[in-house]
Amino acid sequence: MQKGFFFGLSVVLLAGLAWYNQACTNSSAGSSNPDHIPERISYNFDIRPILSDKCLACHGPDANKREAGLRLDIAENAYAALKENPAAHALVPGRPELSEVYLRITSDDTATVMPPPSSNLKLTQREVRLIEAWIKQGAPYEKHWSFVAPRKPARPMVSQTNWPRNEIDYFILQKQEQKGLKPNEDADKEHLLRRLSLDLTGLPPTLEQMDRFLADASPRAYENMVDQLLKSPAYGEKMALHWLDLARYADSHGYQDDGYRTQWPWRDWVIHAFNKNMRYNDFVTWQLAGDLLPGSTKEQLLATGFNRNHKITEEGGVIPEEYRIMYVTDRNDLFGKGLLGVTLECAHCHDHKYDPFSQKEYYQLFAFFNNVNEVGIESVIGGPDTYAKKPLMEISNDDVKNILSFVNKRDTNRLIVSVMGDLDTTRKTHVLKRGAYDDPGEEVQPGTPSAILPFDPSYPKNRLGLAKWLFDSRNPLTARVYVNLLWQEFFGKGLVKTSGDFGMQGELPSHPQLLDWLAVDFMEHGWDIKRLVRQMVTSATYRQSAVVTPEKLATDPDNSLLARGPRYRIHAEFVRDLVLSSSGLLNPTVGGPSVKPYQPAGLWEGATSGRGLLSMYVQDHGPSLYRRGMYTLIKRTVPPPAMAIFDASNRDLCETKRLKTNTPLQALVMMNDPAVLEASRVLAARLLQERGDMPGKIGKAFRLIVSRKPTEQELGILHNYYENARKKLTKTGVDKALAVGEHPIPAGLDRTQLAALMRVVTTIYNLEETITKS
Repeated sequence: MQKGFFFGLSVVLLAGLAWYNQACTNSSAGSSNPDHIPERISYNFDIRPILSDKCLACHGPDANKREAGLRLDIAENAYAALKENPAAHALVPGRPELSEVYLRITSDDTATVMPPPSSNLKLTQREVRLIEAWIKQGAPYEKHWSFVAPRKPARPMVSQTNWPRNEIDYFILQKQEQKGLKPNEDADKEHLLRRLSLDLTGLPPTLEQMDRFLADASPRAYENMVDQLLKSPAYGEKMALHWLDLARYADSHGYQDDGYRTQWPWRDWVIHAFNKNMRYNDFVTWQLAGDLLPGSTKEQLLATGFNRNHKITEEGGVIPEEYRIMYVTDRNDLFGKGLLGVTLECAHCHDHKYDPFSQKEYYQLFAFFNNVNEVGIESVIGGPDTYAKKPLMEISNDDVKNILSFVNKRDTNRLIVSVMGDLDTTRKTHVLKRGAYDDPGEEVQPGTPSAILPFDPSYPKNRLGLAKWLFDSRNPLTARVYVNLLWQEFFGKGLVKTSGDFGMQGELPSHPQLLDWLAVDFMEHGWDIKRLVRQMVTSATYRQSAVVTPEKLATDPDNSLLARGPRYRIHAEFVRDLVLSSSGLLNPTVGGPSVKPYQPAGLWEGATSGRGLLSMYVQDHGPSLYRRGMYTLIKRTVPPPAMAIFDASNRDLCETKRLKTNTPLQALVMMNDPAVLEASRVLAARLLQERGDMPGKIGKAFRLIVSRKPTEQELGILHNYYENARKKLTKTGVDKALAVGEHPIPAGLDRTQLAALMRVVTTIYNLEETITKS
């Protein structure tokens, strides 16, 4: 009966440079006419996407697949005489009638037309016209857009001047108007508060916050709520989550034995850094090179745990140097993907096929991380000394009382954390032929990819110098990449959808001028993260209703133009947080060791070597059962199942973007997870202990969980469901329903009423709206 009701209820309840700026303004994406040809053609935004889709498979960077010796992604190759016909050229600037590219794509002869019919590819008439116009304009090539330092464009002109609330909105509205769209009106206050609270704290708003916000008619009511939430300790916890994914934080070493590790004090530091609004340049510099800063403090040393979160083997019989190289490789690849937003790892074995990074440059960057005083295998799995690997630091109770007060150390046990620390002498770095650890080639010195920014010789050739290079005002990627990551946090996807790949194979930015404006503005204001967050969430763009009309769905199905508010499933950890918070079970303690909540029996035991502290799953009890989702212990080889089903990372590697899926397994978790059922029982018991009638109690449950008042129809359906359940539940059914979870049942409650109301609460938790941000 309960499952059938879910379906019925759901039916009722759910219904750069001058050319760069000019190209962004005039490119083909900027007209409501799909056949429009912009006045000025941009290679990056108009031509290269065509070549990439239709031509570069045979005439691109892959020498093994290249046909006729012709390469079209490099200007000098495209302008040169053809290998098979020296009298002809693929491109003759200004002369499409002499350019073989144009002649071939317009040919009617199946023997010469390009792409060949056998490829099943064909250019549209508009694509042909774009290429013709580009050749007439001189067929100019451009440096890849993301490798050109951003410049702050002027605020664009818009027609609907009363809509923008800050600069973000002008760039968004300009694109909408070019496509003939209008933004949505603001979301109602209930939906807006819920969206804001989930985004800034990862928690639903409290009843007190809802009542106060709804009653506040002042013009600054929304901005005041933003400021209040930014000051909440939960803000640091919410913001830390995306960084834990990026930094591949976990509570085990990985590989087969997968022993326990104590890196959680580094996680406490990350939360602390976000809460005190540490500037992004310092936040990253401390993590990259805190140990190398002049007069380095113990807090700065703790921050470097960032680069010791990688997997570490504890298995006998391995080749130490092989695994040490793997650790350095992990750091190098994290630096590329997480901080630069490029796929440097593709150059580990050979020159990058698509981006201008050579294998030598990969190992020059590798050299910055190759001097850590570590070994491939330090010990076998066992006692406390294996919880962290050298180099390490010990955190004493005295440290916690004084300089590391943010570390939630609750006992007197020895607490050690893996950190960074270099050798006294420089370890030589070589290009590894084919990426093999035991096949060194040319020796290299620390350096950076010149296509991004050559390394300044005035910087020290160590990780501190690398941090200085990263935050050099001329670096084209650092600010863009982090701005994009935060945009992704609040709008569901980045302005560059491929947030870990700003290179040739990545997506073009949907709003390149906005991305550059935000990046430059971020740098100009001292890399202030809270200011950037506030800019985004106070914009009119963010405040829009998520309602979608058929017209907007047809014109912009992916909401790339942001003519409506975001709507997507919240992260796995926040699903748990919402359930615990709304039921009153949430333990709000910030920081501390990871915990082991309810989990199906036998998972660890069935996938373990049988050695070490994590060979068997020993569930926690008491307050530890009700910690936020971000504190759930992550064993890499067997990640928390409820989290994994909701697309959480297992933290094997740097992850800049989570998948968003919708599977029946997620519904099964919400209907059967002991945490959800226990929360339903506890909330039902709380409500039964309060005064008032049953519709009022159900309405309060709905507000606590969904963050809005139910309609009369919704309330009527839920109340009828309660009455039917109360009448039909047997003693056996009641006892079985209430037996879930460890939290005690208050004495004196009518158990049948409790079981019936528990069913109602569970149903509300299972609404799609409950775990969706909209």
